[in-house]
Amino acid sequence: MTAADVDDRGVQLAFDEIGDLGNDTPLRETTFVVVDLETTGGSPVADRITEIGAVKVRGGEILGEFATLIDPGCAIPRHIVALTGITEAMVYRAPRIEEVLPAFLEFADGCVLVAHNARFDTGFLRAAATAQGRPWRFRRVLCTVTLARRVLPRDEAPTVKLSALARLFAVGTTPTHRALDDARATVEVMHALFERVGNLGVHTYRELVEFLPGLTTAQRAKRTITDGLPARPGVYLFRGPSGEVLYVGTATDLRRRTRQYFTGSETRPRMREMISLATRVDHVECAHRLEAGVRELRLLAAHAPAYNRRSKTPHAGWWVVLTDEAFPRFTVSRRPGEVSVGPVRVRSDAAALADLVADVCGLRTCTRRIGASGRHSCGLTDAGRRPVGGCRGAGAEPVSAEEYAPVAARARAILVGDDDSPLESVLDRLDVLAAAEMFETAARLRDQLSTTLSSLERCQRLASLCAIAELVAARSDGAGGWELAVIRHGRLAAAGVSVRGAPPVAIAEALAASAETVVPGPGPLRGAASEEAALVHAWLVTPGTRIVCSTDGFVMPVRSTARWSQWRDRAGVARSRSRELLSLAG
Repeated sequence: MTAADVDDRGVQLAFDEIGDLGNDTPLRETTFVVVDLETTGGSPVADRITEIGAVKVRGGEILGEFATLIDPGCAIPRHIVALTGITEAMVYRAPRIEEVLPAFLEFADGCVLVAHNARFDTGFLRAAATAQGRPWRFRRVLCTVTLARRVLPRDEAPTVKLSALARLFAVGTTPTHRALDDARATVEVMHALFERVGNLGVHTYRELVEFLPGLTTAQRAKRTITDGLPARPGVYLFRGPSGEVLYVGTATDLRRRTRQYFTGSETRPRMREMISLATRVDHVECAHRLEAGVRELRLLAAHAPAYNRRSKTPHAGWWVVLTDEAFPRFTVSRRPGEVSVGPVRVRSDAAALADLVADVCGLRTCTRRIGASGRHSCGLTDAGRRPVGGCRGAGAEPVSAEEYAPVAARARAILVGDDDSPLESVLDRLDVLAAAEMFETAARLRDQLSTTLSSLERCQRLASLCAIAELVAARSDGAGGWELAVIRHGRLAAAGVSVRGAPPVAIAEALAASAETVVPGPGPLRGAASEEAALVHAWLVTPGTRIVCSTDGFVMPVRSTARWSQWRDRAGVARSRSRELLSLAG
């Protein structure tokens, strides 16, 4: 959240909608309430506030402070207790948020609300107010994270965490992950940042609001280039002075979305730079959101716009390929093979996947070529163990191609989703490591298995779609009509709509008759770009989408790694919590 104003519903206002909110008041005469919260987690919906600390300040003078523990009415996770020091015993007799919030709203009424990462703190406060049926009246909110990123160069402040800024400005209060201490530290950081912007000619709240987005009056005036756009879904293309495509995006309302780039709600430096270069906006109207998303991906691949960061190389990524030879092994390649899994964005993740699957199957990892009449002879140590870093297929005796074939079959079955049972041995290994208190090694193996399962499941899921020669689907548009799509080998071949009262089946048949011809390519995805196939798949499995007809069953292999989804989700939560704890502790 930025310093731009928000309305009573918490919706950010554009500059031409702000009106007179006292923004011309000099900063030294503006009353700020700097607030910090401690909570049981990061979700305003699922988690609760455990402490509020706030400082009211004007012109460098502290006018008052507000601090209290709060009984969240639920358990406080152990990692939060370790971080903040707030235990359930401490909040046992504390007031509930229903008692505290009215007093805080009165304390902060009429002031500019300030927080370090304001989206987090105001999200919890607004959720609490909504739960109590109280209006959210803070139309002016300032985020010191946003201000610091705008003011401080990267070489001076590589990170804008509160602890780092407190050290940078040598403030008198050290952040401790307790609400009042952190609010006091934020006050000093805010004043230090105000000194920086004062040297740049920013002296009033309105000037600060305009300074944060970095948009000039001339840039905001360029909104006229969006005047001819319709209020329809589609794809928009910002073009530069020579007609080059600068940026591609999608919108459900083309005119409204493109005008947002010329208001204070646009804070991304790259976008502000793009806006300064743009001379016109082209657009392509689309039947519905799926078509818009697919066209965006294709236009990104065709133009590789300078200001888009993603999806400009649709076939990029790494593939783990099972080689076609007498003694198959895995290779990591830019191109898929007949039996392969991918694409995996990071090569090291693809290599880790290949190593883990080879390990559980006993697939060889030596790189020498072995003819059909040869024998695989990587041996064990004198103690009967595989050498450290040695071939995963090492054995006591050399094996022929015929004897090796079941090993390759197990690896193939894992990749295509026919059998995932060999991966269960990794769970036994995790139990052994945990029992031996080798927790770091167990965590690394857990993350390797989680990444492997995710890559396998994604490829198996998309491969099941890309194997279908033609699938026609319909989804309600919410107004009595239908959004229609013809999908061939994972690619959108045609899109249309059937308005209320029109026969959807007849329109679907006409779309299929005129749809793009798709020739399947090599690999599990039949030549489809993984991002387009993923977008189509997500649309198909959204509740409410109906399959009109299909040449094959839209199903997953019964032994695919999709069966591991619950374990993978738990592993992801454990990894996220450990990273969050390390991040907050830093």
